[in-house]
Amino acid sequence: MQIENFVIDENSPCFIIAELSANHNGSLETALLTIESAKRAGANAIKLQTYTPDTITIDCDKDDFVIKGTIWEGRNLYKLYQEAYTPWEWHEAIFKKAEKEGLICFSSPFDKSAVDLLESLNVPAYKIASFEITDIPLIEYAASKMKPIILSTGISTNDDIILAIEACKRVGNNNIALLKCTSSYPAPLDEANLVMIKDLAKRYDVITGLSDHTIGSLAPVVSICFGAKIIEKHFIIDRSIGGPDSSFSMNELEFSEMVKSIRQAESSIGVIDYTLSEKQIISRAHSRSLYIVKDIKKGETLNESNVKSIRPGFGLHPKYYNDILGMKVKHNVSMGTRLSFEILDK
Repeated sequence: MQIENFVIDENSPCFIIAELSANHNGSLETALLTIESAKRAGANAIKLQTYTPDTITIDCDKDDFVIKGTIWEGRNLYKLYQEAYTPWEWHEAIFKKAEKEGLICFSSPFDKSAVDLLESLNVPAYKIASFEITDIPLIEYAASKMKPIILSTGISTNDDIILAIEACKRVGNNNIALLKCTSSYPAPLDEANLVMIKDLAKRYDVITGLSDHTIGSLAPVVSICFGAKIIEKHFIIDRSIGGPDSSFSMNELEFSEMVKSIRQAESSIGVIDYTLSEKQIISRAHSRSLYIVKDIKKGETLNESNVKSIRPGFGLHPKYYNDILGMKVKHNVSMGTRLSFEILDK
């Protein structure tokens, strides 16, 4: 998978996305400053959400439209989205600012009209949000634009994932990634279930990663060990400005530390290689080997009292210990001499 100039594969560094979501808090200036902040924090991309209250729900006060079981408990869906949405007339300015800062900019569309807007801005990829993974017509329409499709699996059953992948492939788009996601805000660490990242990759033969709503950076960093190649985290310039997503969003310092830890985790994984590095070869000098530990005269026999396996590692390999017991030395040998076959009679 390639998004603009960033190649995402098993050998690439992780693609780290700063999710703007509602963290502009109703201000275009804040949105633009947040992009600058995300760049300083080490993000590779900034991601928006493209919807209006009317494209994602309806203005209705019935109980079905009252949020339950989340941090937005008791709020009306329409009113929440009125507060949280990113005005469509801001999108062009946001995309241009991201380009100026050297950040890849893309978005999550929530209906076909959002896809059309994003196409007009030459968006390089589409992210399908967790709650939209069942919207097969939307997925098909976005996938038909033949851009990379990143699917969050926060509420997905296995059947949901299969249907979404099939929708992409049905229109000829095989450029698919799956993100493990826990759709809880914030998400408890003990529900992160990061092992799924590896299973999703194996089961569906796609790039995988993490869309994270936990507090802190532990889950994103650990996810690297399970093969995550994309990490998405909500980003805010300053939690004190408030907003619907502020409580589970990272500020610049926190995001920067997360990026640093992710890069360190990537470098620590390395590759499968049983050859020794130059430093490891040097360190072998501190391993065990066979040494003469008492002065021995010519013709004397080696035994357990005059030869031992000790540090350092310049003598004969300890695997020869039993073989050399009972053998005689060719000449006088002083304590501390490396044992070698050259000083022994055959």
